[in-house]
Amino acid sequence: MDYITQEDKTKIEEELNTRIRQRKELSDRIGRARELGDLKENGEYHAAREDQGMNEARIKQLEERLSTAIVADATETPEDMVFIGATVKLKDVKTGAEQVYRLVGEMSGDFNPECIEVTPTSALGTALMKARVGETVRADLPRGEKRFEIVELL
Repeated sequence: MDYITQEDKTKIEEELNTRIRQRKELSDRIGRARELGDLKENGEYHAAREDQGMNEARIKQLEERLSTAIVADATETPEDMVFIGATVKLKDVKTGAEQVYRLVGEMSGDFNPECIEVTPTSALGTALMKARVGETVRADLPRGEKRFEIVELL
């Protein structure tokens, strides 16, 4: 079970549609390269076939992703609960330092310099999922255990 945002689902669908449209282009490239003659030493032919294989593998991956993903609906989540798509301010219990995090789907790939993005499968993401404002969560991070208080949802 993999939660994604509606935005992530839309991105996956757009990439899938683009790659499906590329099938014809790649097939045409292979056909043109085949016309050049000897296939054993035809670099363009082999490159086009490799591109076609990578495109098909990615299509399969995206289709699988869509078939198993669950779109998180923010309207069904209590306002004080951290869930996929939430931006949350955390306070390090030990140091008192505050930092903003965003819980994103695995396919997010967006860059936001104003917050640190974590996925639900990461140690911190797992600790944050379904936690509520005011609670303290514990995450086993590479540098050791950290405890964070959930200050607010932004």
